[in-house]
Amino acid sequence: MTSFVSHTTVDCTNAYELSRWWQQLLGYVDIEDEPCAPGDEECAIQDPETGHVILFLEVPEPKSVKNRIHFDLRPRTGSQADENERVLALGARQVADQRGQYGPGTGWIVFADPEGNEFCVLRAPD
Repeated sequence: MTSFVSHTTVDCTNAYELSRWWQQLLGYVDIEDEPCAPGDEECAIQDPETGHVILFLEVPEPKSVKNRIHFDLRPRTGSQADENERVLALGARQVADQRGQYGPGTGWIVFADPEGNEFCVLRAPD
């Protein structure tokens, strides 16, 4: 017997606002028949292609240390540099630049979302 990942949960202080931010970043959509409105303590969004769900869940304590699990994002289209610019324009903060660490054309950039949750932008698949 094995298990599978039902969805990914992100603890946060404002589920609605953070779900809207990630929805814009990832191109995810609202889940039919699941409310997602200002003031909701839980908001879920879903990838329209894969069905992956991210649930944003309000918790009383703020983020205080580095994430133990994080998202590694790969641009669906365009280059890593284009995606890095878009991520910054959406309000992410750059935390670290790991590009070129393992030779030319390698690496990633670490960003933080508006609540400080880290994620990485990898090179495009091309």
